[in-house]
Amino acid sequence: MILRAGSRQGAGMRRVGSAIATLALVTALSTGIVSLPAQAQGGLDDVVAARAAGEGPQRLLLEADELIYDNDRNRVIAAGNVEMYYGGRSLQADRVTYDRNTSRVFAEGNARLVDADGTVGTASFFELTDDFRSGFIDSLQVEQDISDDGFGRPGTGRFSARRAERIEGEQTIFHRGTYTACDTCEENPGRPPFWQVRAARVIHDKETKTIYYENAALEFLGVPVAYLPYFWSPDPTVKRKTGFLTPTISLNEALGPGVTVPFFWETGPNHDLTFRPQFLSRQGVLGDVEWRHRLLTGSYGIRATGIFQQDRTQFKAPPSGPGDRNFRGSIQTTGRFGINRRWHWGWDITGVTDKWYLDNYGINAATLTSHYNREAVSQVYLTGRGERSFFDLRGYYFKALATRDFQQHQPVVHPVLDYNKRIDAPPAIGGELALDVNFVSLSRETSQFRAADPRDPNARGRFGGIFDTCASGAFNRDQCLLPGVAGSYSRLTSQVSWRRQIIDGLGQSWTPFAYLRADGIWSSPRTSGFQNAETANLMGSSDRFHGRMTPGVGLEYRLPMIARAGNFGVHALEPIAQIVARPNESRIGRLPNEDAQSLVFDESNLFSWDRFSGYDRVEGGVRGSYALRYGLTGRDGFRAEAQLGQSVQLAGRNSFRSGDLVNTGRDSGLESRFSDYVGRVSLSPNEMFSIDARGRFDRSTFDMKRLEAGARVNFDRFQGAVTYARFAPQPELGYPDRREGLQVSSRVELSPHWFATGSVMFDLSRYLDDRRSGAPESDRFSVASMSLGLGYADECTTFTVTYSARPQDGSLGTRDQNRTIMLQLELRSLGGVGVTRSLEEDQQGIAP
Repeated sequence: MILRAGSRQGAGMRRVGSAIATLALVTALSTGIVSLPAQAQGGLDDVVAARAAGEGPQRLLLEADELIYDNDRNRVIAAGNVEMYYGGRSLQADRVTYDRNTSRVFAEGNARLVDADGTVGTASFFELTDDFRSGFIDSLQVEQDISDDGFGRPGTGRFSARRAERIEGEQTIFHRGTYTACDTCEENPGRPPFWQVRAARVIHDKETKTIYYENAALEFLGVPVAYLPYFWSPDPTVKRKTGFLTPTISLNEALGPGVTVPFFWETGPNHDLTFRPQFLSRQGVLGDVEWRHRLLTGSYGIRATGIFQQDRTQFKAPPSGPGDRNFRGSIQTTGRFGINRRWHWGWDITGVTDKWYLDNYGINAATLTSHYNREAVSQVYLTGRGERSFFDLRGYYFKALATRDFQQHQPVVHPVLDYNKRIDAPPAIGGELALDVNFVSLSRETSQFRAADPRDPNARGRFGGIFDTCASGAFNRDQCLLPGVAGSYSRLTSQVSWRRQIIDGLGQSWTPFAYLRADGIWSSPRTSGFQNAETANLMGSSDRFHGRMTPGVGLEYRLPMIARAGNFGVHALEPIAQIVARPNESRIGRLPNEDAQSLVFDESNLFSWDRFSGYDRVEGGVRGSYALRYGLTGRDGFRAEAQLGQSVQLAGRNSFRSGDLVNTGRDSGLESRFSDYVGRVSLSPNEMFSIDARGRFDRSTFDMKRLEAGARVNFDRFQGAVTYARFAPQPELGYPDRREGLQVSSRVELSPHWFATGSVMFDLSRYLDDRRSGAPESDRFSVASMSLGLGYADECTTFTVTYSARPQDGSLGTRDQNRTIMLQLELRSLGGVGVTRSLEEDQQGIAP
C-alpha cells in the first residue's frame, strides 16, 4: 500500500503538507527520534539554531513537496525540494528515501549535506545512516572554510572524489580524491585548478583536524610535479597544530648548503614549542628552539640558538671576525604583561656569543635595529597611561653588532624615566598646567672619542681607540669630540609649565606660557683603564654635582585669515610670531651630553620652547621666531600648504653657538643671531598624487643647506614613491662633505595576480668619500642598496622571487653589499617552501 501525504499547491497546502510529512516521517523513524509538533514547523529556523547550539532533545525536521509512505517495501519517500534537519546537520535533495529495514537514508538529485561545523558536501547520491553520520557518497565535492591566515583573506578548501565513505561524521575517505584551496574557474569549470593534491586516498579526520594523503602527487595546472607515498597536513580550519612547517633551503659558501625543517609542537592550548634545526653541510647542525606561553595577563617567549662549528677557518680572526670559536649561539626573550588596563610591563632581551653571529647565520631578532650600523637593544620596561598622564620606566643594554663598534663604548642605562601629567589650571589663571619629569642613570666602561674633521692628517684613529687629536701632546679641542664619557652619569629633570590660549573678538590667538625647569646632575668620570685618562682634556676628572634652574616666559601670536575665492577654493593665511625669554644656559661643554646630540632645525621645531632633542642641554637666552603659513583647499581633494620662517636670538647667550663635547648646535642653522630660513611645501592635487618638501636655506644667500623631498603616486595598478635628501657639509660635526641620496620604490600590478616590486637607493655623495680617502671614485649614481621582486598571489597561492643588495659593515669599515636571492612558495592551507642564496661571500666576519 502506498500513501501520499500532501503536495505543495498553494500557501495553505504547503503548511499542511509540511506538517503531515513531518508526522508521517517521525512515525516511520521510530528509533530514538522525537516528533516535532505541527504547530512548531513555522519556527523551523529557531529550532535548527537550537540544535546547532546543543539545546533541547535531538529532533528531526522535514520539509518536502510530497511524502510517500510505502508499506509494501517499508519505506518512506520524500520528494520535491526536500530539506531535512537532524543533530545540527541538514540534508537537501530532490528525493530522499528512508528504508526502515536497514535504517538507511538515500538522497539523490542535487543532494547537499551541511555539517554542524559549516562543511558543505554536494554529490549525485548519498547513502547515509538515519543520523547522517556514516555512509557512502558518489561524486562527492566538499567545501570547508579556511581559517584566517592573518591577512583577512577569506578562503575555501575543496575536496572531491568519485566515491567517498563517511564514518561516524568525524572521518571522510575520498577514494582517488583531490584537495585544493583554489577557486573553480567560472568560465571553464572543467579546467584543473592552479594546484591540487591527487591521491589514491585522501582521509579527512575532523576529530584530529588532519588530512592524510596516500600515494599522492602534487599537480600544477593538471601536470604532476612531485610525488609522495604518504604525508599529512592540518585541515583548513586549523590555526595551530603539531606538525612540520614550511622548510627552507639556504646556499652560503661559508656555511655550506643547508636546509631548515621546522617542527611545531602544540604543547597546550596556550603554549607551544617550535624547533628549527638547520642542517649545514659545512658547519654542522644549528639548533634553534622557541617557546611561547600565553598567560591570563600577557605572554612571553624564549628562543635559543647555537652551533658547534665544524669548519672554523671560514671566519676572520679578531678584531674583524669571531676567529677560532667552537661554539656560537644566542638567546632571545620577549614578554609583555598587563597589570590592569592602564599599566603593563615587559622585556625584550638578546644575548649573543659574538657580534657577527646573528649576521653570519641569518638569525633575526626583534631587538635588532635596521640601521647601517646594527645593534641589539635589550630593555626591561614598565609603562602606564592615563587620560592625561603618561609614565615610562626602562632599562637598556646595547649590544654592538658592527665590526667597527667597540662594545666598551656602549652605555648601560639603569634606568631612564619619563613622566608627564596635565591638569586644568585654577580658574583664576585658566589654561593648562603640565608636569614633566625625566630621570636617567647610565654607566660606560670606556670613553668614546671622535675626530671632528676626519680630513685632518692628525686625526688618525685606532681600532676601538682614540684619535690622535684627542690624545695628550697632540690634543686639539676643535678637532676632538667626546660622544660618550666613561664612568657614571645621572640626571634628574623636573619641569612645571603653564599655557593658555586666548582668542579675542578679531580672531587673534594669544598664547602666553611660562615654565620652570630644575636639573640635578651627578657626574663621576672614569679616568683609569683604556684611553680614559684622555677624558680630562675635555672635561674635569673629579666627581661633582651640578644644579641648574631655568625659568622661562613667552608669548605666541597667531592670526588666521580665511577667504573664499570662488572656484579656486578656500585660502588660509596665518602669520605666526613667538618670543621666549629665559636666562643663559650654564656649564656648556663642561657636562656630558648623552641624549641631546642630534639637532635638526626645521619648520617642525621653529616654535618649540626648547629645540634640543634631549634633556642634557637646555636652550637659553631671549629668542624670537616668526613664520607665515599659507593653505589652499580646493575641489576634488585638492590641497596645498606652504610655510616659511626664521628665528632670531634677541638677547643673551646663544646656546647653539657654544659647542659642547659633541658640538651640538654648531652647523645647525641656529648658531648665528639670525637663523637660517626653514620652510615646507606640500601639494596634493588628488588622492593619487602628493609632493612634500622641507628645507633649510642660508640666512644671507638663501643657498640650500638641507633639503628633504618626497613624491608619491597611487594609480590603479601602479604605486610609486621617490625620496630625495641633500645635506650641506657640517665640518664641525664630523661631516666635511656634502651628503646626498635618492631612493625610488614602486609596485606594479602586471595582471590581477602578477605583480612586480622594485626599490633602489643611490648614494650620490659616495664619490666624495672615495676622493677624500684616496680610493677609486664611485659613479655619481652609486647604488647603496636595491631590491627587485616578482610575485604571484591569488586565493590559494603566493609565490615571490626577490633579489636584494643591502649595505653591510666590512671588516675595515668599508661599505660592502650583501646580495641575496630569495624564493618563496606558499600553497595555502597545505604548506610552502623557501630558498635563500647568498651571492656575496665577503660578509661581515667571514673570511674571503
